[in-house]
Parts: sequence; structure tokens; C-alpha cells
Amino acid sequence: MSSHEHALSHGHLGVDVPDSRGRTGLDQAGRELTRNPNVEIENVEVTSDGWHVLRRTTFRYRGRDGEWATQQRETYDRGNGATILLYDLESRKVLLGRQFRYPVYVNGHPDGMLLETAAGLLDGDSPEDAIRREAEEELGVVVGEVTPVFELFMSPGSVTESIHFFAAPWSAGAPVTGGGGVEEEGEEIESVALDFDEALRMVASGEIQDAKTVLLLHWAALNLPWPAANADAQGGAHV
Repeated sequence: MSSHEHALSHGHLGVDVPDSRGRTGLDQAGRELTRNPNVEIENVEVTSDGWHVLRRTTFRYRGRDGEWATQQRETYDRGNGATILLYDLESRKVLLGRQFRYPVYVNGHPDGMLLETAAGLLDGDSPEDAIRREAEEELGVVVGEVTPVFELFMSPGSVTESIHFFAAPWSAGAPVTGGGGVEEEGEEIESVALDFDEALRMVASGEIQDAKTVLLLHWAALNLPWPAANADAQGGAHV
């Protein structure tokens, strides 16, 4: 019996035996929660501990009638993230990235290629530092001061992730160096500069389907001081 098989026979990966990322104690998440007096955590099981963690939690919930009932929920924990809309008011353009997303491809998207705002996980950094890192890695843009927009739970029925939304100015005339994503992580991201009105049209037509991008574009329409549109404005351009 190998040492790995021996460890598995005497424990659970990610719980009392280090998983592939060296983690243990993954079953402790949530056990200490007491903020809501109508919720009592009874048990937490780790059902999958790949790169991210899937847990099944059993808890008691007291309804409005005062009766307690036992429930179970599965939660997918991938950490928290950040995203940013880069915009150029003078040229009325925004900078997005296009990349392949297998989950949407397997769920019916024609080719899995989504237009999105730059985004990524915090990975221990502050939201501001993380999104500056992602903007440079994905789009080749060095971002200075960022404007916090909101912090949202995108899929609260099952995913624990909270996303920090930001916006920041960018110069459409500045050369883009680098970008494209992290090759070691299989990323291949194309920078796409879009006329802002074209981007809004693509939301309405369903050509832009990424939720975080739609939210930021509508925030920009409501809150940024866009100059009057030029009748000769062009659509999307690769940069």
C-alpha cells in the first residue's frame, strides 16, 4: 500500500489528511456561525476538494411559525473575486476580454466565447490589488486609481463567492502590452475595445451574456458622464 493509499484509509482528504493543495480542516467552514439565531449548524461534509471545495451542510432552520426543521445545502467555495470595467469617456469606448468558457459552452452557448470585464479571484490580495493584477494579466492595462461600485453575491443559492465590482479610466489610444491571461492556467484572452453604445446594444441582443459585465455596463450608463455620441463612431476593435 502506498503512503497516499495509507493516508486515505485512515482519513479524509482535505479534512484530516492534506489534499492536493495541502489543505486540511475544510469541514470546519460554517460550523462556528451564530449570527442568525434561527440557524443552527449541525454538520459539514466535504464532498469534493479539487481546486475549489464542494461542501454539504446540515443545519436546523426556524421558520416564521417558530418550528425548527432540518435542511441540507450544498455550497461551492471558490473564494471571493473582483471585476473591473475599463472605460474611455473621450472616445466612448470600453475594454473587454473575449475568452472560452467551458461551463457556458456545455450549457448551450454556441461556441463558449464570452465577452467579459476583466476579473479574477482575490487569492489573498485586497480587492483593489487583485483587480489591478487581473487587468494587467488579462488585458495588458496598468490600472491606477479604481472606483468601487458594489459588492455582490452572484449565485447565492449554491456559490459562496462575493464579487467586488470596480470601474477605472483607461486610454483607448494607449498601446496595450502583455495581457492575454496566464498561459500556465490555460487562459487565452483577446482584448476587445467596444464603442459603449455598441456594447449596450450587444447586451440587448444577447451577444454579451456575462452577468458581471452586464451589471457594470448598465452602471456605467447610469453613472458616468459620457459625452454625446459621434455619429461616425465605430463598433468593436481588437487591440
